[in-house]
Amino acid sequence: MREKEIVRRGYDRISRAYRGDEESENCAAYHAWLDELLPCLQPGAAILELGCGNGIPVARRLASRYAYTGVDLSPVQVERARQLVPEGTFLCTDMAELDCDTGSLDAILSFYTIIHLPLEEQPGLFRRMYHWLRPGGCLLATVGHEAWSGTEQDWLGVPGGMMYWSHADQATYERWLGEAGFVILWTRFIPEGDGGHTLVLAKKPEHQV
Repeated sequence: MREKEIVRRGYDRISRAYRGDEESENCAAYHAWLDELLPCLQPGAAILELGCGNGIPVARRLASRYAYTGVDLSPVQVERARQLVPEGTFLCTDMAELDCDTGSLDAILSFYTIIHLPLEEQPGLFRRMYHWLRPGGCLLATVGHEAWSGTEQDWLGVPGGMMYWSHADQATYERWLGEAGFVILWTRFIPEGDGGHTLVLAKKPEHQV
């Protein structure tokens, strides 16, 4: 089975095990990350979230105040998001095939999603995201901390819930972002189990050379 089909089928199957209709304790981290970004945005700012899941908690927090669009590969996740956050706009599509107008977005968010994309497609996605952002726009995303690619069977204890990940190490992501044109404002290690991820806030410069 191709990698993206593993991801799509996996999230269709484990959707409710991954996130319920209401917030859980692990949603607090998402709010803390958003608290650092949102003061930089004006009401009504155009925000794109890649990997919106069922809309909890990010879309639910943002959709009433901003021009929010969420994208997810899983039809089950997108349908749940449309029901749980009717104020938002949700698209069921491959983020690697998404096309947005140049300079049309104020911020792009992507939490635990880019690392599901095959590694060879990730640098190109960063380049496209750079063009989608207006000058001064921000990218807030979790990426890999150490390089690893592989799958897990029965993820989250769900029988048949297979999942695929592919991520580079932090230094590689920093290089890819710089090559795309981003300025990295800060990075932060986010622990998870025996490992973790890198949270990065990057910006498209106001004035481009």
